[in-house]
Amino acid sequence: MSTTSLDLAIIGAGAAGLHAGRRAHDRGIAFEIFDAHARIGDPWRERYHSLRLFTPPRWASLPGLPIGVGFFAYPTGAQLADYLERYAAAFDLPVRTSVRVERLTVEASRFRLALSSGDQVLADRVIVAVGAHHRPITPGFAADLDPGIRQVHSLDYRGPEDLAPGAVLIVGAGNSGTDIALEAVAAGHPTVIAGRNPGEVPGRIDTPIGNLVMGIFIRRLVNTTVDTEKGRRFRDEHRGHGVNLVRNRMATLEKAGIRHVGRVVGVEAGLPVLDGGERVDAATVVWCTGSLPVFDMIGIPGALDEHGWPAHERGLATAVPGLAFLGLPFQYSVASPTLMGMGRDAAFVVDRLFAAQPASPAVAA
Repeated sequence: MSTTSLDLAIIGAGAAGLHAGRRAHDRGIAFEIFDAHARIGDPWRERYHSLRLFTPPRWASLPGLPIGVGFFAYPTGAQLADYLERYAAAFDLPVRTSVRVERLTVEASRFRLALSSGDQVLADRVIVAVGAHHRPITPGFAADLDPGIRQVHSLDYRGPEDLAPGAVLIVGAGNSGTDIALEAVAAGHPTVIAGRNPGEVPGRIDTPIGNLVMGIFIRRLVNTTVDTEKGRRFRDEHRGHGVNLVRNRMATLEKAGIRHVGRVVGVEAGLPVLDGGERVDAATVVWCTGSLPVFDMIGIPGALDEHGWPAHERGLATAVPGLAFLGLPFQYSVASPTLMGMGRDAAFVVDRLFAAQPASPAVAA
């Protein structure tokens, strides 16, 4: 077992962690990034194969290296994964892969990271950038479905090969749900999609004009910050809700033969039941019902609130000096958990952590 001493430890080698790493690199900070996956970018490789982002390349790129997919193109999940790996290599960012941080504690006025390899890390400051999509959300009644119905969460779905022969019910009519519904029906499955219509972004983003308009829309999201009345109102109105449909249209689904129904509210006789009482007979149910980050490794009193979420102000832990977070919903702007907003948040967090020697990383009284 070895012990490494660092100025900064970054947990997570996704886009947010690499943003922070690049900022630390430029400031000459002794740091290392730790990631549980075998390769940088693997969380994107593990999404469904047809995933294509809504982020134009100029917004998907990290500082100093364009993603290189074409000016009006949108990267796929696999392209973004390879780009993140290439980015870390281009700037020689020290990333330790296949190593999970099992526990983060404070010991003798420093942070201690216990790694899955058995090694230990002591750091003066820590940034937690683990991403938002780790723990799938499914309703409690999912356990009451007939065992013969195949259940798949969108986090685990890769392609139509994951669907059982026969009808498919997609629960959740957001962007992932509509993507998967279109794949299912194209593969020959009678398909039903359940859930409220989340609304649609105007225009078609997969055109040069739509791409430019998307850039304007993104700027608005980036500039809608929680230190303004408008930003706080947006946060309160949209907290816990998915974003509008960006690429897909409900009219497109209807034209493809996909039936749109109301909410799934329970189970009767082993079948999903809609809010109007209809039972839906399906061979596969795909839950596109959201996911949560996981902060279970944090063992520092005051770091998390009573709901298990980081207690922070613009990503800086309010009760634990030297601890910070990245990629949180509404961390500072509407765009904070997205590729468009992470860079600004990372620069702010790193600069504030190293603006002056912080107080001992102990819980505030």
